[in-house]
Amino acid sequence: MAKDPVATADLYERAASDRLGFWGDMARENVDWDTEFTQVLDDADAPFYRWFADGRLNACVNAVDRHVAAGLGDRVAFHFVGEPGDTAAMTYGDLHVQVQRAANAIEALGIGAGDRVVLYVPNLLESVVAMLACARIGAPHSLVFSGFSSEALRTRIDDAKARLVITADGANRRGAPAALKPAVDAALAGGSTSVEHVLVIRRTGGDVEMVEGRDVWWDEALAAAPASHEAQPFESEQPLFILYTSGTTGTPKGILHTTGGYLTHVAATARHVFDARPETDVFWCAADVGWVTGHSYIVYGPLLNAMTSVLYEGTPNTPDESRFWQVVETLGVTILYTAPTTIRMFMKWGEQIPQGHDLSSLRLLGSVGESINPEAWRWYHRVIGGGRCPIVDTWWQTETGGMMVSALPGLTTLKPGSAQVPQPGIAVEVVDDEGNPLTGDTTGYLVLTEPWPGMLRGIWGDDERYRKTYWSRFPGRYFAGDGAKRDADGDIWLLGRVDDVMNVSGHRISTTEVESALVSHPVVAEAAVVGAADETTGQGIVAFVILRAEALQGTQDLDALPRQLRSHVAEHISPIAKPRSVLVVEELPKTRSGKIMRRLLRDIAEDREVGDVSTLADSSVMDKISAGMSAAPPED
Repeated sequence: MAKDPVATADLYERAASDRLGFWGDMARENVDWDTEFTQVLDDADAPFYRWFADGRLNACVNAVDRHVAAGLGDRVAFHFVGEPGDTAAMTYGDLHVQVQRAANAIEALGIGAGDRVVLYVPNLLESVVAMLACARIGAPHSLVFSGFSSEALRTRIDDAKARLVITADGANRRGAPAALKPAVDAALAGGSTSVEHVLVIRRTGGDVEMVEGRDVWWDEALAAAPASHEAQPFESEQPLFILYTSGTTGTPKGILHTTGGYLTHVAATARHVFDARPETDVFWCAADVGWVTGHSYIVYGPLLNAMTSVLYEGTPNTPDESRFWQVVETLGVTILYTAPTTIRMFMKWGEQIPQGHDLSSLRLLGSVGESINPEAWRWYHRVIGGGRCPIVDTWWQTETGGMMVSALPGLTTLKPGSAQVPQPGIAVEVVDDEGNPLTGDTTGYLVLTEPWPGMLRGIWGDDERYRKTYWSRFPGRYFAGDGAKRDADGDIWLLGRVDDVMNVSGHRISTTEVESALVSHPVVAEAAVVGAADETTGQGIVAFVILRAEALQGTQDLDALPRQLRSHVAEHISPIAKPRSVLVVEELPKTRSGKIMRRLLRDIAEDREVGDVSTLADSSVMDKISAGMSAAPPED
């Protein structure tokens, strides 16, 4: 018999009756404080809110030390799975020893509380140790995704004024080692940065140039460091990390998160949304530590709950397309949290691949990163979850720190494609252009009407940009930048970024809705839609689709397919939403983190020179799409 869910209905009741009291309870229940706070929220300098400000704590102690002290040192914290097939299990006791050595090694380089440390690292156990060691000594860490260029790395180093960079000699990527250290060297070339030292993790064994007096091998530094480190408590508002995200101006925004509120938020949401059962769960958040999902639900959230997690270095199809399911089967994964783009990739490869593995250990599935199409939701539920696993489709952002809108398993009646309901203690509204709250079955803009503990505390070094970006569109409320629909039941459906809402003959049409309609067709595995300038309608809808393997192997008339898909969208949404054109492609332009670069598709749709493709996992994709667009016959 299934256990009762961890989250109970009274969470909503407690939060509704006393929101600040609820968050105070969450802070006491999920986090240990060296000095307990006396005030939950200080809003005197809004929108620069302060949470639990007079409390003191240490993030690393909460993630590691307290569990070892409670006798959980032998529990596995991470099952590491490398792309070449190497594996390792790190217990909480092992993690405790390594973090203490790392903290001492970093301090020996002159780094202390308040100093920024940039990490340019792949998914490695050492990467997690480095994050926690920085947190232990009060040095804010700033992870830069290891797929970024040396110029992108330098921009972030300069903005944070980092004194230390931690990197690796390389990473395994799609079956071959990829060097990382040379990108750091290029970023630091000229000596004009604030960086004084570079710690280098050995991973691929490739030859790297070590700069004397600056570069130090990670393993040698830790071996020379004392095994014991006494952690000190810091103020709740001590900066924990800076994470850079794209800005509309092209300049990255350094999103600042602090300690006490962030830990409270991610600990509570990991516990409730994932129905966490630390004694028996094997949790796999299939993200990269370089993104906020990795911060919150690979590292801090699971560790705060003393969970056992999977840390995976590779891609879903290396060495082959069964890789994920081999990991699930071998390690007995109980919770899988991944992105819709990955789920649609699995759909494209065919359900016979996961069906060749024992996935019976799974009990809960999660989705993160963008709205999940109802058809992908149903496939995920049926093929991966065997029709028995609840799915939590979570909406949140780098800026929010943790999950904001999601079902709670066992409490929420699930609805494919809907993020569903605000988390307890989170206040959400759907508003019109003037900021007026909309009721009933309606479409508008998603805003957060009350501060929350995991919220960003600003943009690093640019208070005015923080105010203008998030608080000026609807004064007094945080504007997420997303459109949303609330249905007759009160459930929230995310419609994507507002710049992904197309205006066709005066009708607001969401790219997500059109993509969902396309993916609901039995031959379509994945779709991306953009609005292209049109003299008649203002914008015309242009769709790019990838077909399922079964369709390519069957007798489908591919020449007739674009017209069929256009009619399919018209039937499912409205004739207004019928794409102007549909192009069948082999791949879509995606970043190394799996996000579709729709701006590049818009360049092609509007017959412009294609913009910067440096962040794509495979830049040759754009040449193929351009050639396909040129060869495509005109549509009526």
